Amino acid sequence: MTDLPPDLPRLRTLESWLQLTLDQVQRAIAAAETREAERQRGIEARPPAPDWLIEQGLNRDSPPVQVHDGDCWNAGKRTRGIKRDEALRALADGVKACGACRPDSELGFLD
Repeated sequence: MTDLPPDLPRLRTLESWLQLTLDQVQRAIAAAETREAERQRGIEARPPAPDWLIEQGLNRDSPPVQVHDGDCWNAGKRTRGIKRDEALRALADGVKACGACRPDSELGFLD
């Protein structure tokens, strides 16, 4: 025994409602697939993480505060990526090495 109505007009009404609902679901699926494809493109187009970071002071005119490894958990929000030679130069100029990631050891920098 089914829960479907036995007469043709109600079956046609049910068919129309199911078609409308299916169209809505298919549009939602297409939108979700588009969002996922855009997210995936964003991940693929993301530039690689920098090998080294330099943490700036509190304002624009402040000198750099610390040098970090590129994936240091202790790096603050005021960081920017730098190259190896820039990190070495900063350490040589007296910028402090992060105590958590120890970039001076990784760079082979000796005081």
